[in-house]
Amino acid sequence: MKSRYQYRIYPTDQQCRNLAKVFGCVRVVWNDALSLCKQSEKLPKLGDLQKVCITQAKLTEQRQWLSHVSNIPLQQSIADLGVAYKNFFDSLKGKRKGAKVRPPKFKKKDNHQTARFRKGGFSIKRGKVYLAKIGNLKTQWSRPLPSEPSSVTAIRDRAGRYFLSFVVEIEPEIKPVLNASIGIDLGLKTFAVLSTGEKVSSPDYSFLERKIRRNQRSLSRRVKGSKRREKMRLRVARLKSKQRDIRFLFSA
Repeated sequence: MKSRYQYRIYPTDQQCRNLAKVFGCVRVVWNDALSLCKQSEKLPKLGDLQKVCITQAKLTEQRQWLSHVSNIPLQQSIADLGVAYKNFFDSLKGKRKGAKVRPPKFKKKDNHQTARFRKGGFSIKRGKVYLAKIGNLKTQWSRPLPSEPSSVTAIRDRAGRYFLSFVVEIEPEIKPVLNASIGIDLGLKTFAVLSTGEKVSSPDYSFLERKIRRNQRSLSRRVKGSKRREKMRLRVARLKSKQRDIRFLFSA
């Protein structure tokens, strides 16, 4: 089965600029391809979309800067669009289980950005991950990879942190049943109450929540587009990411 392993990375200033270029180019190629799909009566083939939105687009003055980044994440962006449409149509026909999948949407220039590299666009050597036209990235290996990854996604979150998310194949672990099953009742004040009577308390977020609310009020008073607003937005995003990290560690 496939699983994702995510690690924090610390790119240099130049690598941050190069990653920003990749994120922007991936977003533009996705939006250009999606626009063509919406204008066509029949969904174009992926090869035709790559030809128009990447190969031919690089020859134009408006999109010639696409040649400044690796071609692999650009092609992968169109491949991901094809997967998004397939999931949407399978959901409409009832072939896909779970909640209904919405059609692909245009990507905005927000503060969460991604770019996916498949094999040929990345390699791992001596504890560092190399991305095409980005270089070797300093990676914090919190745990070893269980197998060779098939792809890696570079991520910049809203708090300005950078991550690499690897797709790997793992063997499902089947553990023997040691104890009889117990019931779990999840709550708000108490995280969980077990059928054995044991209570699991929730972590205390009150200090962080007060700080987030206070900074959000300050953010709402800042002038849109100003440097002070961007600085406050980043502060709020970092506080929220810290809160999410605590919740994740507690529930893991």
